[in-house]
Amino acid sequence: MKALTLSLLASGLGLASALATIPMAEAADKPTLTVYSYDSFNTEWGPGPAIKEGFEKICGCIVNYVSPGDATETFNRLRLEGASSKADILVGLDSNLVADADKSGLFTANSLKADALHLPIEWDTSTYVPFDWGYFAFVYDSDKLASAPESFEQLLDAPDDLKIVIEDPRSSTPGLGLLLWVKDVYGEKAGEVWEKLSPRILTVTKGWSEAYGMFLEGQADMVLSYTTSPAYHIAAENKTNYKAAAFSEGHYMQVELAAITKSSQNKDLANRFLAYLVGKEAQTIIPTTNWMYPVALPESEWPASFKDLAKPDKALLFDMQQVPSIRKQALEEWLQALSK
Repeated sequence: MKALTLSLLASGLGLASALATIPMAEAADKPTLTVYSYDSFNTEWGPGPAIKEGFEKICGCIVNYVSPGDATETFNRLRLEGASSKADILVGLDSNLVADADKSGLFTANSLKADALHLPIEWDTSTYVPFDWGYFAFVYDSDKLASAPESFEQLLDAPDDLKIVIEDPRSSTPGLGLLLWVKDVYGEKAGEVWEKLSPRILTVTKGWSEAYGMFLEGQADMVLSYTTSPAYHIAAENKTNYKAAAFSEGHYMQVELAAITKSSQNKDLANRFLAYLVGKEAQTIIPTTNWMYPVALPESEWPASFKDLAKPDKALLFDMQQVPSIRKQALEEWLQALSK
């Protein structure tokens, strides 16, 4: 998930300012842990700064974030750099990219003993460590859209003037999530569904922040986001009019992962960072900054704003090793339908 704010398109200058306050001599005496992550993770309203501050208090190190863009762009940057990358850790790898991550050969096993994860699925943490999870969903403003679709079928049959904003599956993990969601529900008929949905798509953005910003500005009736997105508006704005439409077909899952690079020269420190990331302090930070479900907190410890969110009756998720072949066909169908 991407951290929410009314300044969605602002840059994360807070981090640069914070780094500038570190005395030069002190910084030179400490090892640097380089963490690649998507941009909104590291903005002043995201979880990055608080996690950095908390970990630096116990690690005797400097955490340096590098954020090339959305999660897919960040992973692609790492793949481009290959074994010469200075990254120690990638934070924000989408579970739907695990097969690609395996194929890249860029990641190594960790020493984490994560035996108390609260996930709706079983997960092997030996290489890729979950730190939050959620469901993709279409979010709407109930003050403006009184009767929201409750299924893909209702969305396809909605009035012609209903407009949605979605993200590009080639550059955005929510965009990829929607691509797989439609494919999971409709199978070989997915191309036909995209053709029917195409007139309702106002635009396709490169990333999540741009899409959600357009929605908040009132340019579209619905935006592809997460079932947890309304929690931000409840907690930060005391608004309950933003809701996630619960689709009867079920909702596609996303698990966000962190992994240590083989090229890291700070593997012990990287393992400590992973342990901190799934520890209680960081996990308490994540729900109200990244607006996703924490992996290491029981539901009884979730923030109050998470208690009444839409909960899918059915969780959808392809076998991660099959995603590349499924994605290839689904992307061809998507491109063909939207080009007409």
